[in-house]
Amino acid sequence: MATAATLALGPAGPATAHTQRPAPARQSTTAHGLASVTDLFAQRLLLADKVAAAKYGTDTPIDDPAREAQILADVRSRAAGLGLAPDAVAAVFRDQIEANKLVQRGLYARWDANPGERPTERPDLAKEVRPALDRITTGLLAALAETDRDRAVPSCGPRLAVAAGWSAYTHRLDALHLEGLGRALPSVCAGSR
Repeated sequence: MATAATLALGPAGPATAHTQRPAPARQSTTAHGLASVTDLFAQRLLLADKVAAAKYGTDTPIDDPAREAQILADVRSRAAGLGLAPDAVAAVFRDQIEANKLVQRGLYARWDANPGERPTERPDLAKEVRPALDRITTGLLAALAETDRDRAVPSCGPRLAVAAGWSAYTHRLDALHLEGLGRALPSVCAGSR
């Protein structure tokens, strides 16, 4: 699906947490509401820049199995309350976590190779970044509930690719974040579960 999004987009232009981007335009009904999901994926991926900046040059590893397990347990519990399949929702969030780690690793490699691009500020994970991630999690759970039927039909995959392409364009994702968006998509459609 990332390939389809890439072909639909062409180069989307650079995006990082430090780049000022225009507010995303409203998605048409072409993607049947799946853009509500992919827009949140893009927002979460852009926050990976702040997570990486907070961790870079410290002893804090990119992988945090305890935090990841806590997030997955939380979304499983919340999914059940929304009438969603907990394991399917956990799979979507597992993909989000892996996509964010992909972006963080890419940023580390970029900063190691280009010291002048290293972050000059260290965001506070607990006070600044995690609350923003938590808001996106809540929004994503609601978007998954709203798109439950759309994600269960055979046309989900192509519509998801269109929505991802639109979100990548409106959020001006660069190649690294676009790769992350592709990594975020596999578990969204019911046929992939």
